[in-house]
Amino acid sequence: MQRMNPQVAEYSIQRNYLDLIIDLPWNEYSKDKFDLKRAERILDRDHYGLEDVKRRIIEYLAVLKLRNDMKSPILCLYGPPGVGKTSLGKSVAEALGREYVRISLGGLRDEAEIRGHRKTYIGAMPGRIVQSLKKAGTSNPVFILDEIDKLASSHQGDPSSAMLEVLDPEQNKEFYDNFLEMGYDLSKVMFIATANNLGTIQPALRDRMEIINVSGYTIEEKVEIAKKHLLPKQLKEHGLNTSHIKIGKPQLEKIVEGYTRESGVRSLEKQIAKMVRYAAKSIAIEEDYNVKISNEDVVKILGSPKMQRDKYENNQVAGVVTGLAWTSVGGDILFIESILSKGKGNLSITGNLGKVMKESATIAMEYIKSNADRFGLDVSIFEKYNVHIHVPEGATPKDGPSAGITMLTSLVSLFTQRRVKKSLAMTGEITLRGKVLPVGGIKEKILAAKRARIKEIILCADNGRDINEIKESYLKGLTFHYVKDMHEVIDIALTDVKVKNAKKL
Repeated sequence: MQRMNPQVAEYSIQRNYLDLIIDLPWNEYSKDKFDLKRAERILDRDHYGLEDVKRRIIEYLAVLKLRNDMKSPILCLYGPPGVGKTSLGKSVAEALGREYVRISLGGLRDEAEIRGHRKTYIGAMPGRIVQSLKKAGTSNPVFILDEIDKLASSHQGDPSSAMLEVLDPEQNKEFYDNFLEMGYDLSKVMFIATANNLGTIQPALRDRMEIINVSGYTIEEKVEIAKKHLLPKQLKEHGLNTSHIKIGKPQLEKIVEGYTRESGVRSLEKQIAKMVRYAAKSIAIEEDYNVKISNEDVVKILGSPKMQRDKYENNQVAGVVTGLAWTSVGGDILFIESILSKGKGNLSITGNLGKVMKESATIAMEYIKSNADRFGLDVSIFEKYNVHIHVPEGATPKDGPSAGITMLTSLVSLFTQRRVKKSLAMTGEITLRGKVLPVGGIKEKILAAKRARIKEIILCADNGRDINEIKESYLKGLTFHYVKDMHEVIDIALTDVKVKNAKKL
């Protein structure tokens, strides 16, 4: 560089290169804090719930404490928006006593953003990884790779392929940046990726990460989060304190149930901000208002409730059964209705159903036809009547493998005109042999049932392990029936009482 003329274009490139090499934290590591009790306190202080994620982080710290040298795992927090994936990274950095670095990968489509440009190009720069380490000042920060599922590829290369080397604990000891032109050790960096959708992540990249599912919050958890985190935060941001506005648990529950329908808490925070702004406005213009917010005040400030949760309906009509559904914003109950009309044995299915649910209805119908004797049915009725199955709320698309047993119970109730047991719901898939198969989303479905005041739930026996993972307080007042065969479902679900004005088939 001394021999080079400062006017030459290469001079600035050479200067940038040397500056980078001098500024990079080669072998500089911050000292980890191994006080696991303190780490637990920090994680519990900042995040309510998320037990699996916290447990995994504490396990990582415990191993690091015992070995004092460990290749950092690559964790991928996967879940819906607004559940606290990015903010978890901040808490982890504080708990570990490490520097915190975050890069957003959403829409990134140039490979050089990860790997850097070669120095032959004009305006050559190192990649985002190396730049962030320079900014952090240590070689072992907590590194958040935000929205890793939104990496795009273009004619400038595929950044997700460039990430393969960054996120491989066996390879990233010698991460090669094109600008740096030498290996850099990333093995001590704790990478935490976040994603909303695993389907768009390249399979090889997904294989390198440990996927931790950060599912949505229950109503009870949302109320606690609002009370402990969201309300104090909004009061501080609006220059108020707890003496200016008080929102009780029943009112918070009303806001959660009536004005938000999401897995995370972003919309909930917006609604709470609206409540706090109302108090701020009243104070500013010296207007009287209720410091302790009542249910009437909630409606006055936020307007009429926008969401109405399904409530359990009566069992006076044959063919109406309550099913349990999983949605991206938590669980819900749905009703499956079926009726008979004079015809030639046609089956109609409506309610904006997907392919899987339509197939479940067909399987249920064929199973009843082949087992008519066991249900005490005359085979000729299948040729005299048309069957129509409908799932209400036709504007909402519905699909998934969890309505099989509900459809079959609905049809048996219809053909036998027997009542379905009161306050009962069910979820599970069926096979043509009548076997009941397990389904997912059990926690969300159970909580939906509880909100709808369901007392009994029919599940596949294999789903018993999912029930064991749910807190006992959520299961209070519920009775579970574990089944393996469709005949067990019918015996539990249907009473011997015929509905009023039962049809004579």
